[in-house]
Amino acid sequence: EYLSQQRHVLEGRLASLLRAITENCLPVEEEMGNMYLKILAYVLQSSGLGSPKDVEFFREVTAALQSVFPRKEITTFISLSKKNKEEQVKNLTMIVTGILLYNKECGKGGSGIDDSRAILNEAILSATRTADEHLNACHMLAHQYTALLESMEEDPLKRTQLSSYKLKEALFNVRQHEAFLCILLSDATTSAQEVERMNVQFAAAMEKLKKIVPNKISIDSKEVFPLFVALSNLWTGFKDKILLIKFLTNMINNLQQFSEIQSQLFPKEVLSSLLEGVAVKSDEERIRETMGTRVNASDVKDREWLFPETTENFDQLLIEYHGFCAHAIGVKGLPLPGNPAIGILKHKEKCYVFRSKEAAYIFAQDPDKFIQLNVEKAKEHVELMQLLELQHHLVHLAPFALATSADKYLTKPTTGCDSTTQTDTHILPPTIVKSYEWNEWTMRKRAIELANLRRKSTHGIQTDLSHMRRESSTQVYLPKDVGTQTKRDNSSNVPRPQVFLKGLRGGPCPTTHMVKVDLTRAVDET
Repeated sequence: EYLSQQRHVLEGRLASLLRAITENCLPVEEEMGNMYLKILAYVLQSSGLGSPKDVEFFREVTAALQSVFPRKEITTFISLSKKNKEEQVKNLTMIVTGILLYNKECGKGGSGIDDSRAILNEAILSATRTADEHLNACHMLAHQYTALLESMEEDPLKRTQLSSYKLKEALFNVRQHEAFLCILLSDATTSAQEVERMNVQFAAAMEKLKKIVPNKISIDSKEVFPLFVALSNLWTGFKDKILLIKFLTNMINNLQQFSEIQSQLFPKEVLSSLLEGVAVKSDEERIRETMGTRVNASDVKDREWLFPETTENFDQLLIEYHGFCAHAIGVKGLPLPGNPAIGILKHKEKCYVFRSKEAAYIFAQDPDKFIQLNVEKAKEHVELMQLLELQHHLVHLAPFALATSADKYLTKPTTGCDSTTQTDTHILPPTIVKSYEWNEWTMRKRAIELANLRRKSTHGIQTDLSHMRRESSTQVYLPKDVGTQTKRDNSSNVPRPQVFLKGLRGGPCPTTHMVKVDLTRAVDET
């Protein structure tokens, strides 16, 4: 994960440059020149052999690139697809890296290239030395704490004296630190073995190139390019191993801070005074004391015992409790080393070792009882879960908050993780047929139109007047809308006549007298 993260960071730095290289480019001289410079910049930064600001390194990379990828081939390069462009650029980087490494080996350049193999060997020695020093200190503390705890069981006075000290917790802490250091030391040793194998492959590829290149004027690219790529991959492997060894060294140094509490709880003066008169035995001495004893399989019936001379791959058997005595953990609460030579008990497809023959007999009488006792002891001291590799028992332990009620069993917690996926919007180019029609009635209408069109014909006729007649056009001014006014509309108001006649109906006298009354107003009064 650490190496993949480092590669992801490097790819992120070069992503914009690689994107500019794989984009479409016009076949113009200036554009193709800029494209070649971008490829050169990518090779300079991606090779990791030197600084791009170094003039000598820049010249060597330029010469190597021109020898395998001349400028005239840039025309073919820009016609490739984006994926093929990426593959070719990365392949060119590996080939150029291999050429520079070969030139350095032959003494023809590469003065600025670091000797990664020498740096790696020194880093492995330093990491191994550091791990051994810390491991020896852990061994010494573990042996001393174990001797003090055993003396407490035999001497009640010393038990009272040491009851205030956290000896068991300190012992568990040291044993866990010891286990982690053994894992890291094993990783460093495995890396050293892989580096030796890579050195052999690197030397073999270099020898093949030395036999091929100097004896020929023209070299077949299919013959040497794979060797250059192999050199580049091996060199990248050396760089990765350097990062890995540095990572392991930092982890070893960072683990040391968790053991500083040991010197605070048990200073050297206090520990020396407590160890007066106590015999301190190492794990090797304890195993050596029981080398002459062995379990008799006939003494315990219905139990399967494994011995070195009757079992294949005896040293590769997976031992429970990290190789500690299966009896001492639950009874004494101490992680004491077991001796496989006494005999390995195989119970329910699991293997157990013991510190003595007597402990093996007691455990074999009722293995399930002592296994459960060891689990209960690990529940009291949770740090034993990791030390004794009892993680499979953790499924029975869950936070109290997950319990639905006091009468029900605790439920197993549900684990989850956040994950994301990304897909291309359109992987394939669009294939939309615009003439497609799903409606049957529309297709029927179109079919009828085509059927009628087949029976139609276009006729043309030409006369003497239209023969060789030229189309002409004229331009006139369009009429404008204009209006004029010749009169004015006006109106006046005159008084309404109001005339009243009186006496028209007659009266008692025979003569009719009519009176006319004119109430019409004058014009000037209106």
